[in-house]
Amino acid sequence: MFSQNHQQNQHVMMNGAQSHQRYMQMGMANKFQQPASQHPHGQQQHHSHPQQNNHVGGQGGISHQHTFSSGTMSNVTPNFTPSNLHSGTPNNNHIGLGENVSEHWQHQLQLAAEARAASSTPHRHCRKEGVSRVSKGPVEASPEHSPRAGNDEARNRPTTNQEIRRQDWDAMDLSGQGLRALSPSLFSDYKFLGKLYIDNNRLTRLDPSLGRLRVLTHLDASNNQLREIPEEIGMLVNLKSLLLFHNRIQSLPNELGYLHKLEMLGVEGNPLEEELKEEIIRSGSKALVTHLRENMEAGIAPNGRDWHILDETPTSDTLSVLSYNILCDKYATASQYGYTPSEVLSWSYRRNIILDEIKDLDADIVCLQEVDQERYNEFFRRELAHQDYRGFFSPRARAKTMADKEARFVDGCATFYKSRKYILLDKHVIDFANTAINRPDMKGEHDVFNRVMPRDHIAVVTFFENRATGSRLIVVNVHIYWDPAYEDVKLVQVAIMMDQVSRLADRWAKHAPCADKTAFRHAELDGEASLTPAEESLDEPAASQEYSSGTHIPLLVCGDFNSGDKTGVHDLITQGHVSHDHADLANHSYGNFTRDGMSHPFNLKSAYNDELIFTNYTPTFNGVIDYIWYSTNALQVRGVLGNVDLAYLRKVPGFPNHHFPSDHLALKAEFAVKSARKEIKAVEAKFGPQKERRG
Repeated sequence: MFSQNHQQNQHVMMNGAQSHQRYMQMGMANKFQQPASQHPHGQQQHHSHPQQNNHVGGQGGISHQHTFSSGTMSNVTPNFTPSNLHSGTPNNNHIGLGENVSEHWQHQLQLAAEARAASSTPHRHCRKEGVSRVSKGPVEASPEHSPRAGNDEARNRPTTNQEIRRQDWDAMDLSGQGLRALSPSLFSDYKFLGKLYIDNNRLTRLDPSLGRLRVLTHLDASNNQLREIPEEIGMLVNLKSLLLFHNRIQSLPNELGYLHKLEMLGVEGNPLEEELKEEIIRSGSKALVTHLRENMEAGIAPNGRDWHILDETPTSDTLSVLSYNILCDKYATASQYGYTPSEVLSWSYRRNIILDEIKDLDADIVCLQEVDQERYNEFFRRELAHQDYRGFFSPRARAKTMADKEARFVDGCATFYKSRKYILLDKHVIDFANTAINRPDMKGEHDVFNRVMPRDHIAVVTFFENRATGSRLIVVNVHIYWDPAYEDVKLVQVAIMMDQVSRLADRWAKHAPCADKTAFRHAELDGEASLTPAEESLDEPAASQEYSSGTHIPLLVCGDFNSGDKTGVHDLITQGHVSHDHADLANHSYGNFTRDGMSHPFNLKSAYNDELIFTNYTPTFNGVIDYIWYSTNALQVRGVLGNVDLAYLRKVPGFPNHHFPSDHLALKAEFAVKSARKEIKAVEAKFGPQKERRG
């Protein structure tokens, strides 16, 4: 029995009270009862981060106590007889029993026998606890990925699953009620459920909307009449226990392979395909899940992302920019992306999809994040040269302290540009940590040394001139620190970046016009002195445009900011300033930043105007953290690349997968360069009827 001596971390299990009767259809006839039997289920932690509170059932008690609401459906008398437990196979008819039977399978047989003998009394999971106490306070949700100070190599996101947690209960017991169907609204209205018991009923199918229960860890659908499992089961990547004992299931969807945390897949008592049954008998549930995942086919590709046209006013000076965090190979690990097939996660598979995507989008400027030096030199620089791209790359600051053998795997930012269209005038790398510790106002600040200095992120700033029009352009390519426990560090990094960009812009506003345009053809960033025949035949550039101040030069700030729209980073960039006591700074001290506040002189706005649903998509996080910011006084948005096909996402728990090689989306925007002699009315990126399908 469950111990009642543990009062911490209480949960409340709802037992299907009368207020929830609208979600079920019920059979009313003779009642059949069997002796109650405990249903133990083991759970172990298989993730490097704290998970939602685990528990282990059995004779030894559990680590925390469940509490249940006292309301029951006392007026319900279910119709349930042994014939309803039809499994499709004779009892205990196992395939290949013998020396190859694992301990896991023996445990599964024990659970299956207990499920078979379980009482058909309604809400048996509630009743067997013998508890009717309701939690006195809210239950705090444990983040799927709690911040880990000092581990800069980790590549995580704050979980969005916390947002759908309920405060007082997270389990529902609908067992033993003779239900023939469950309303889809059950899965949409109760997204916070961690445990769902629908065993000992008459269910013949599970609605695909089951996939909405993204935080579910335990699902018991044993002793029903299920013939198949919906493909949307793969959306429940937090499942640790999926009990399907004594149904009529013959096959399992490959999407079950997404459930990399699953520890117990209860399938005994089903006429399951021989290959699947043998796999789980010999090697266990995890091996079967791995088998399904590794044999998962690519499936139908999603519809191409729409290109949203925002302005069609004729103009002679346009430019397009692509920003893309490609997911560095060293971060693409099975521990981080356990739901992704190993082949799909490999660089040899992902690199060609990334390259094809860059080629297809064909932007004038390409800003890539999480590119390591080896991939830049041996792959991107070589392959993109065929598309008229030349580039500049800088690794993160740690590479300076490493031997070449190790430094080649340090990631950084790479900016590519179409050499037929642009001349590179200058470039600069902003090392946030080094800049911070050398600022006179930050010398001696402990928070600078303890929090900012260990994070070696950088920004690459490039300065271009359009060959045809002579207009100039500043492009910032940046990757900001990820950890949600260091919002102050993110804000300081961006403040340093904007301060440095302002200084560079003022200096570049005085940059002399190009007297000898041909000479710039030989100022190649990657060290190559030779020119292609196409470059040799280029026309002479137009006269260089002049700018009275740095803020008049068109500016693009692109990258992975690891920050949402309610953060200091977003406030600083869009509003141009944040106060010295901004909440993200907490009680930390950063010289003038925390004495006078932070500011920059540019008028910046996101090209997407917050219209994208997400730019980063994983099972535990989806949200907008990547941006293309532009200076509204010098540029106007003409079009942007839209969302991923939403219908496709109903069966995809996260990226990367067969069709999306990174957990980030590629962002693309097209701009018109405003004439200094004529103001163009700004257009916001509100996705309307004008759009073109891509891909």
